[in-house]
Amino acid sequence: MTRHVTFMTIDDAEHYSPGQRAAIVAAYPAHEREARAKGIPVLGSGRIFPVAEQLIACEPFRLPRYWPRLGALDFGWDHPSAAVELAWDTEADIVYVTKAARAAQQTPAMQVLTLKPWGEWLPFAWPRDGRRETLEGAGVALAKQYAAHGLNMLSRHAQFADGSVSVEAGLMEMLDRMQSGRFKVFSTLLPWFEEFRLYHRKDGQVVKLRDDLMAATRYGVMMLREAVVDPAEFRSARRPAGQADPLGAFR
Repeated sequence: MTRHVTFMTIDDAEHYSPGQRAAIVAAYPAHEREARAKGIPVLGSGRIFPVAEQLIACEPFRLPRYWPRLGALDFGWDHPSAAVELAWDTEADIVYVTKAARAAQQTPAMQVLTLKPWGEWLPFAWPRDGRRETLEGAGVALAKQYAAHGLNMLSRHAQFADGSVSVEAGLMEMLDRMQSGRFKVFSTLLPWFEEFRLYHRKDGQVVKLRDDLMAATRYGVMMLREAVVDPAEFRSARRPAGQADPLGAFR
């Protein structure tokens, strides 16, 4: 028997007007609103990011061309491979998730076809399992397979500046940014929010199920220092008057 789970929110109930939907949500007790309106399970302390969606969601906008950007990958096969693009407002130190892609059982060549239009110049962070050789790639490490197909892979796997790769440290960095208003996600990235709602722990351990975009985002946050400005945009850009430049991009 084949089963499929479809996630819907009250915003998908288009037979209600926006005003009616808002009134329905407001009528729920505050602690039940996410579960009833967004379909978010009540996971209690098990949720890894106990943050209301409205605190991190933002409407898409045209990115300032002087913002550094970075791609990030999580490898997979039966469970999906996933990729995100991060844009960094370095003046306010706010990270934006601006693109997301997820697909199962796709070779590196197929995934690169999806990701290269994001910008051939865009560097991609990747996890340390990208150093492993795979049967599908005839013994060639995954990261090298992506690079061979033209994706601009960083020279080393995702890690903090001190060389550590702690999952918990990465999650805490993301949570700290969310709670302090320094992490935003384009509201149109529905698959990203699906994973965000269900990302949780069991017996203290991160449940590695439907977490592909979450993992890719974590790798990107770890390697944010490698974000760069689009070279074509940089050449034509002029530093706005009064714009801070903490990365020294315009020096």
